[in-house]
Amino acid sequence: MDVRFLVPDARQSCFGYNPGVTNPPLPRQAVASAAAPAMPSKTHRVIHFDWLRQATLPERSSLIAGGLGWMLDAMDVMLYSIVLTYLIREIRMDTRMAGLLNSLTLVASGIGGLLFGVIADRIGRTRALMASILVYALASAACGFTHTIPQLATCRFVLGLGMGGEWTAAAALIAETWRAEHRGKALGLMQSAYAIGEAIAAIVVLLVYPHFGWRPVFFFGVAPALLVFWIQRKVPEPDLWKERTARTDKASLRKLLAKGVLRNGILATTMNACSMFGYWGLFTWIPLYLSGPPETGGRGLSLATSTTFFLVLCAGKWFGYALFGFFSDAFGRRKPYFIYLLIAAALVPLYGMSRSAFWLLVLGPFVAFFGTGYFSGYAAIASELFPGEIRAAAMGLSYNIGRGLAAVAPFAVGALALRYGIGPAFFLQAGAFLMAALLALALPETRGQALD
Repeated sequence: MDVRFLVPDARQSCFGYNPGVTNPPLPRQAVASAAAPAMPSKTHRVIHFDWLRQATLPERSSLIAGGLGWMLDAMDVMLYSIVLTYLIREIRMDTRMAGLLNSLTLVASGIGGLLFGVIADRIGRTRALMASILVYALASAACGFTHTIPQLATCRFVLGLGMGGEWTAAAALIAETWRAEHRGKALGLMQSAYAIGEAIAAIVVLLVYPHFGWRPVFFFGVAPALLVFWIQRKVPEPDLWKERTARTDKASLRKLLAKGVLRNGILATTMNACSMFGYWGLFTWIPLYLSGPPETGGRGLSLATSTTFFLVLCAGKWFGYALFGFFSDAFGRRKPYFIYLLIAAALVPLYGMSRSAFWLLVLGPFVAFFGTGYFSGYAAIASELFPGEIRAAAMGLSYNIGRGLAAVAPFAVGALALRYGIGPAFFLQAGAFLMAALLALALPETRGQALD
C-alpha cells in the first residue's frame, strides 16, 4: 500500500491552499516507518479493534479516564432534562424559563472550558480533569436541595463550569496520548460514552422518581466524584505535555491571534456553534417532546414508554459517536462531518412532525445517530488545528464558545414551543445543522497530523 495516501496534505481545504494548519504532516519517510509496524495485514478494513489490543497502558488509561468522566458528565447534565416535566410543575416555571436555565448551563460551560483549559495547560491534563469532575458532581447533587428557581439556576451554572472543563481536559489528554493513526477512533469512543451516560440518567429517573420524587434523582449525580481517586493513581500526564513544561518558553494565548490559527479557529468555532445550536435545541427538549401533553405539542407518552424511546435514542447516539471515529481516521475529518450534519438536517423536521409512536420509534435512532455522531470529530479537529503550548486552552475556548453561543437554543425552542408546539420548533435546529455542514467544508483536512 502506498503510504503517500495515509496522510493527506493538511493545508488543503475546499477553498484551496490553506497555510493555517499549525502542525504540518510528518515527512512521508517518517510516516512510512511509523505506520508500518501498526498496519494490519488487511489494511482496507475501516472498522476493526486491533488498535485497542495494541494500545499502550497510558493510552488505555487515558481513554478510560476521559470516557468515564464524559459519561458521568452526560448523566449529570441529562438528569435535568429528563425530570424537566416534573420540575416545571413543582417549581412553577414555563417552558421559556426551563429553557433559559439550560441555556445558563451552556453559557457556564463556555466559561469553564476556557478556565479549565488554561488550568490544563499550566498544571496538567489529569489534574484539570479531576478538578472539573469534582465541580460538576457536587453541583449536580446540590440541585436536589434547591427550592427556588434562583437556587436551581446557581447549581446549574456551577455544573456547567465543570461540564465545559471535563471535555477540554479529557480531549486534550487523549489527543496527546494516542498515536495519530488512532486518534480519531480513541476520541470517538470517548465521545460515545456520552450516550451511555444519558442512558444511565434515564434508568436512574425511571427507577428513582416513581418512588422517591425528583430530588433524590439529583443525589446520584455525586457518584462521579469517586472516579477522581482512580484517575489520581492510574492516569499519567502525556509525555508531550511533560516535554513542553520542561522548556523555558511560556505559553501565551496571544498565539491564538496568529493569522492561520485565528482563521481556522473562527471557522471551527462557528461551525461548532451551529452544530451545538442544533444539538442542544433538539435533545434538551426531546424528553419533554415525548412525554409532554399533546396540547403543548408533546406526544403524551407515559414515563415507561418515553424512557424506552429515549434509550433507543441513546443507542443510536452511541453508534453515531463510535463509528464516526472510525470514519474520520479512514476518510478524513471533513467528509464524515459534512455527511452526518446534512442527513441530520433532513431527518429532524420529519421527527418533529411525526405524530405516531411508531414513526417516533423508527426515526429516533437515526436522528440520534446523525444528529450527534459528528461531535466525535471535533476533538480531533481542534487538537490538530492548535499549537501544543495552548492546545487545551484553545480547544476549550473553541468548543465551549460554540456551546456558549448555542446556549440560546434551548430558550429559543422553548419560546417557539409556547406558540407553535415543540415539534414544529425543531425546524430551527434543522437549519442550524445545515449551516454547520456547509462550514465544515471550509476547514482544512487534518487527519494524520503529528502533534507538537
